[in-house]
Amino acid sequence: MDLSTIIHPEHVFIGLSAPTKWRALQLVSQKAATCLGVEEAVVLHALEARERLGTTGIGNGIAVPHAAIAGMTKPRGLIIRFAKPVDFEAIDNVGTDLVFMLLFGESGRGEYLNVLAAIARRLQTEGVLAAIRQAKTGDELYADFIGDALR
Repeated sequence: MDLSTIIHPEHVFIGLSAPTKWRALQLVSQKAATCLGVEEAVVLHALEARERLGTTGIGNGIAVPHAAIAGMTKPRGLIIRFAKPVDFEAIDNVGTDLVFMLLFGESGRGEYLNVLAAIARRLQTEGVLAAIRQAKTGDELYADFIGDALR
């Protein structure tokens, strides 16, 4: 799966701050509204509803908040690296510094599982996680994650 069709270089943000998971979801929703042209309140409501079902903090400092949004025709995403880890109530109790947010259409619930699997595979690739945590710019982080030489 080509993750560059889902997450674009201009949808990567580093150094953001949020004191709580719920404030982090607000920040993610604001960025999604601006970048993806979706309504902030709709995204926030959907992400909060999903989070109430169980944490999207998957461990190792990573969270993957995701939700179905009416009217979306294909999966889209953002990457956010926080300046300081946020408590996402992850399964390993490690603070979250990396968020991979995914939005998808209501008919694309099966497709987003493929995207989640592709993200997980990429993060398990040797050296990728360390590289994206050390990236100095959003473009550098994107290049390390996607695997392209954009620098």
